[in-house]
Amino acid sequence: MKDGKFVILCVDDDPDILESLKAVLESNGYLFASAPTAEEGLKTFKAAGPDLVIADLMMEEVDAGTRFVKELKLLGNQAPVFLLSSVGDELHRSIDSEGLGLAGIFQKPIQAKVLVAALKAKLKK
Repeated sequence: MKDGKFVILCVDDDPDILESLKAVLESNGYLFASAPTAEEGLKTFKAAGPDLVIADLMMEEVDAGTRFVKELKLLGNQAPVFLLSSVGDELHRSIDSEGLGLAGIFQKPIQAKVLVAALKAKLKK
């Protein structure tokens, strides 16, 4: 938390997705931090100390999102982590979300009200 606002880190290689997340998050009172790759996401995670992380499953490589989440665990991350995916409902069967410690998986394109409701449920002042 910074200046009384929760910091949300969004990691996605699609600039349009980042812009849309930024608009939703900032208009709902959250601070937005972002990175276009998993590698940059780890650097931003260390610098920003986010309260919650949203990461794309498939960025520069197909499993970049899951590797990113595993790296966060190794860093001792305690913030809730959500994955973003355009893969569809099959993702829930192919990813061990419990083993990765995920708070959830969002389907692209994510609806603003779904995102905000999930954030409010996970982040309490």
